Amino acid sequence: MFLLGELLKGGWIMIPLAFCSLATVTVVIERWTFFRRIEAKQPADEVLALVDRGQTDQALELVKTSSLPVMKVFKAGLSHSKQPGKAMEAVGLAEISTMRQGLPVLETIVTLSPLLGLLGTIIGMINSFHIMTLTGSSQPHAVTGGVAEALIATATGISVAVITLIPYNYFLARVERETEVIEQYATRLELTLSGYSEE
Repeated sequence: MFLLGELLKGGWIMIPLAFCSLATVTVVIERWTFFRRIEAKQPADEVLALVDRGQTDQALELVKTSSLPVMKVFKAGLSHSKQPGKAMEAVGLAEISTMRQGLPVLETIVTLSPLLGLLGTIIGMINSFHIMTLTGSSQPHAVTGGVAEALIATATGISVAVITLIPYNYFLARVERETEVIEQYATRLELTLSGYSEE
């Protein structure tokens, strides 16, 4: 309760900062759940083995039962045997876009929160100087107290940005890693399909 009371002294700018915090928590929980789900073991090697043996129908049935990004890309490649590369590229781009959902929100919060905090501090400083104008220098505690409260907004804004930056970078790294996995397996499947069609 004491911490909440201190934060409320930061002024009305704490309201958008609170919304930024809430948005961060929401996106982090949703993305964490999403990436945990696609961390499941992907039977991509099994699909490649089936295609290599010429059992494309069985491979297609296997990929249809999965909602993992790599398997969706495989499904596109196996379903479009004439141009599997382009089909997999199109689905791969869509899957990467899905993995990046929510990250622009975190990126915006990382940039916006310190600026909101700085704005709150500037407003607080203006109020403090206004008090100084009205009371003169006879009440220094009123002025210094106003400055201290103004700095709460900056501290909160920077804290929100730092806390948001860590999961943002983590999720960005996860997207890059999953993108590499999709590209590697898509290339392997395309080569396997081309080798099989030439026989």
